[in-house]
Amino acid sequence: MADDDGETFVDSETSVDSEDPNADEQYHLAVGPGDVADAVLLPGDPGRVGTITDLWDDHEVVGDHREYTTATGSYEGTPISVTSTGIGSPSATIAVEELARVGVDTFLRVGSCGAIQPEMAVGDLVITTGAVRQEGTSHEYVRGDYPAAADHEVVSALVAAAERLDYDYHVGTTMSADSFYAGQGRDGYEGFRAAGSDSLVEDLREANVKNIEMEAAAILTVAELYGLRAGAVCTVYANRVTGEFETVGESRAARCGSLAVRLLARMDERKREAGVDVWHAGLSLD
Repeated sequence: MADDDGETFVDSETSVDSEDPNADEQYHLAVGPGDVADAVLLPGDPGRVGTITDLWDDHEVVGDHREYTTATGSYEGTPISVTSTGIGSPSATIAVEELARVGVDTFLRVGSCGAIQPEMAVGDLVITTGAVRQEGTSHEYVRGDYPAAADHEVVSALVAAAERLDYDYHVGTTMSADSFYAGQGRDGYEGFRAAGSDSLVEDLREANVKNIEMEAAAILTVAELYGLRAGAVCTVYANRVTGEFETVGESRAARCGSLAVRLLARMDERKREAGVDVWHAGLSLD
């Protein structure tokens, strides 16, 4: 576009809107085909990428733009990638969209959470089977009664990984919120309380929801819509019932997720050998 003097300039809004979503290099993640493995771990904090890659055999950073840092390497000989998503479902869904466009078919959220069942200890893992869609992003994709369900192969691999690593873990439903304060029943600025926040945690606890975090529901929903595999494992940093809080076991979710990727690769191999499309209990990894 040119101004009255013939100078050319870029309209930033137009350039963003006109970006080709199927371009080789993705607009937000700055990665392209061949940069990432088939399976990607999704932490929120870019600072956790290094914590994750420290567990691997090797790695290389292949993209670093905004909140999205992406590295690719191998874990026990299995190709694996990690992409940080920032906080919340909108940015997490951008990561899923753009990673899917460059060939990713398996997504594992690895992060931290608040537990809401009294028996859950700080440092335990929570493996998500499904999520309450309290976030708003997934509702822009599909009707509200569509389930946010984790892929059963990913859940199986995460449980097997936690067992092999001898980590304490819990399996069940997660609630994903859009805000850290009002949407999770916490006080806002100067004691502000959102409507319904006084009973939110108790209502969820009575419904046997295990934990609260901010990305899983949207990741699971979008992956299922696109026919991709997704799951989530989070380390408990706080128990909202007992008041316990401590940032311990940060690497547990990352190690569990990394091992789960290796197990999923072996599961896929066994499916091919057996000539079946779906993993089931009759197939063995031994």
